[in-house]
Amino acid sequence: MQNHNKTRTIAGAAILTAIVIVLQLIGGAIHFGVFSISLVLVPIVIGAALYGAWIGAWLGLVFGVMVLLTGDAAPFLAINPLGTVLTVLVKGTCAGLCAGLVYRALEKKNQFAAVVCAAITAPVVNTGLFLVGCVLFFLDAVTEWGKAAGFENVGTYMITGFVGLNFLFELLVNVILAPVIVRLVNLGRKTQK
Repeated sequence: MQNHNKTRTIAGAAILTAIVIVLQLIGGAIHFGVFSISLVLVPIVIGAALYGAWIGAWLGLVFGVMVLLTGDAAPFLAINPLGTVLTVLVKGTCAGLCAGLVYRALEKKNQFAAVVCAAITAPVVNTGLFLVGCVLFFLDAVTEWGKAAGFENVGTYMITGFVGLNFLFELLVNVILAPVIVRLVNLGRKTQK
C-alpha cells in the first residue's frame, strides 16, 4: 500500500507540474493591468492539499521558473536580475508550501475549510512576497513607474497598479475552483477503494 501511495503522489505531482507549466504559458497571455493573472495557483493549492506541503512548494517553484522563462518578469529582470530571481522563486515556492501547511493544520477539523483556507493562503503569500520583493529590490523603479502613472504615493500604486484586480481575480478563482477539484479527486479516490 505504501508503494501505491508513493506512485500516486509522484504521478499526481507530475500531472500537476505539467498543468502548472501549461497554465503559466496560457495565463501569460491574459493580462489585467500591468501583470498577467496567475491561474497556476489553483493546481498549486490542489497539489499542496492532496500530496502535501513539499509538493505544493515544488509546484510553486515550477511556477516561479515558468514566470522567469515566459518573460513575465522582464521589466524587473532589467533592473535587478538577482532580486527578480529571488523574489519570483521565493514567492511561488512559499505560496505552495504555506498553502500545504495551512491545509495540513486544518484538514482533521474540516477538510472543506482547510482547502478554502489554503486557497486563500496561496495568493496572499504570493502577492505579499511580491510586494516585499518590490520594496526590497525595486522601490526606486516602482516609485518612478507610479509617478509616471499619476500616483503620488508608491504604496497606493503598488496596491492598485500591481495588486488590485489581479489579486482579487486570483483569490476568487482559487476559492471557487480548488475546493471543488480537491473534493472531486477525493471522491474519486474513495470510489477506487
